[in-house]
Amino acid sequence: MSNRFNQAVEERLLRYVQIDTQSDEASKTSPSTQKQFDLLRPLAEELRQIGVEDVTLSEHGVVLGTVPATVDGAPTIAFLAHVDTAPAYNGTGVRPRVHRNYDGGEISFPDAPGLVLNSQGSPYLAHKIGEDIITASGSTLLGADDKSGVAVIMTMAEALIADSSIPHGPIRIAFTPDEEIGRGVAHLSPADLGASFAYTLDGSDAGEISFETFSADKAVVTITGVSIHPGTAYGKLVNALTWATKLVTMLPEATRTPETTQDREGFILLYQMSGNAAEAKLMFILRDFEMDGLKAHGELIESLCASLRLAEPRLKVTCEITPQYRNMRYWLENDMTPVELAVAAIRSQGIEPIHRTVRGGTDGSQMTEKGVPTPNLFTGQQDLHGPLEWISVQDMARSVAVCIEIAKLAAE
Repeated sequence: MSNRFNQAVEERLLRYVQIDTQSDEASKTSPSTQKQFDLLRPLAEELRQIGVEDVTLSEHGVVLGTVPATVDGAPTIAFLAHVDTAPAYNGTGVRPRVHRNYDGGEISFPDAPGLVLNSQGSPYLAHKIGEDIITASGSTLLGADDKSGVAVIMTMAEALIADSSIPHGPIRIAFTPDEEIGRGVAHLSPADLGASFAYTLDGSDAGEISFETFSADKAVVTITGVSIHPGTAYGKLVNALTWATKLVTMLPEATRTPETTQDREGFILLYQMSGNAAEAKLMFILRDFEMDGLKAHGELIESLCASLRLAEPRLKVTCEITPQYRNMRYWLENDMTPVELAVAAIRSQGIEPIHRTVRGGTDGSQMTEKGVPTPNLFTGQQDLHGPLEWISVQDMARSVAVCIEIAKLAAE
């Protein structure tokens, strides 16, 4: 069944990824970048053209629409995907390339001669021989995270509207901005979504269903020193940058970092530093599957700040910790209906379900916390946020078929 969706999802992904939609954490606007509207506006129009009803695009960059029900009494379910790409790597001027009937060998990149994609670095690629692989050209990310989700949902909606014999209840569609900077559903309420439960299409390997994510906080440490002309600084200068580096050297190196943790271990990541001798700012993300672990990460950062204050009383050191999202398992374990439907739908397509914890978060983390259970489903996206990003066309088509089956099962 899924093969018939190959052409549609491929054409859509190739079209979508060429539109630059990178988000910007430093921006205070919503969406964080106006260029996200360059994709959101055409998406709203495309939904209208394929027959989706009640299509709206909000000032905050949320596209909503409804595929009308073909049967009465079925629950309303929603499918979500985000349009922004990660600020971590260049997303401007994406040139997608389709590698037909992948032969198992190395894939090279015209804009980065030394770059190679192979199954040694990306083991899942070994399972995709004979499939059609999409990459970028080497100087940008691809943007399959999460424009593949957008392509899957759009193709699902088109298929449901084209075939009224498929039984399903009302299907709500949401395309959101700014997921990569943790604000994807900041302006999407449960009432706006109007669904009993939902799914984000933002996962990787075929068969993947995720209902457990990290819980996440952000910590911002601001160190204010005493600034003075260096020529007269003896006994007076308190260099904020010097003390910032001391704090960094006190952080764990053999544990609690992303590069030393895996599976269910959490971490602390210093991801940005800025400043001068007068004031320095350090930005951290704190991640853990359990709230006790998340709290411990924050307490460690605060204790290091206290150590600086004791060592140099003339310093002003503040630590602001703000919640970002919480592990969706805390809510989903009370009602696993959407997970069970997805598992049955995946099996119906001859795929073995993969239950995978997400060492990150999705829009579904926040939607679940808001009261709409929202596990995450696969689209096939791989090696995200960098030039090696790739996806199989056939995996996207499989995802479309699974979404349609979920809609059918929910109607039963």
